Amino acid sequence: MADTHGRTKPVREDKAAAVAEIVDRFNSATATVLTEYRGLSVSQISELRRALGPDTHYRVAKNTLVKIAAKEAGVEGLEDMFSGPTAVTFVNGDVVDAAKGLRNFAKDNPALVIKGGVFEGKKLSAEDVTKLADLESREVLLAKLAGAMKGNLSKAASLFQAPLSKTARLAQALADKQGAQGGEAA
Repeated sequence: MADTHGRTKPVREDKAAAVAEIVDRFNSATATVLTEYRGLSVSQISELRRALGPDTHYRVAKNTLVKIAAKEAGVEGLEDMFSGPTAVTFVNGDVVDAAKGLRNFAKDNPALVIKGGVFEGKKLSAEDVTKLADLESREVLLAKLAGAMKGNLSKAASLFQAPLSKTARLAQALADKQGAQGGEAA
């Protein structure tokens, strides 16, 4: 690391370890959302962590460490979001569920401010995160898709069966007609 005069200063091991951990989180996360937590108590932050679930890691860290880690991880677009006390939400599960958790918590705790983030390499604004939160979860969308597919399969099955049942009814009517004609001839 270099100071403002271009001289190299030794990096403290604890800061290097923190940066390495944040780099790992950036690399393994599906999405990352930055928030400002000024005014939240420790118990409120713990409550937020519980609300986000086990697949999401909410990390309070110094802006300089997160900036360095983002750069090392190749994450771009977050630079302008590092003002004020910043916490990083690393999402490993469903991004929609995490966005809903953040939005809902922010409704009840206005001290939490969603700044934006990154999803699939693209920068997200705070509004984008809110739009994600308005989507239905992956499980709900998959259930709807499965229901639609089941309905279409039922329609297909009845369409395939229709010619067979028409043929069977026609054959029966023909047999009945021949039987009736055979009975008249006798």
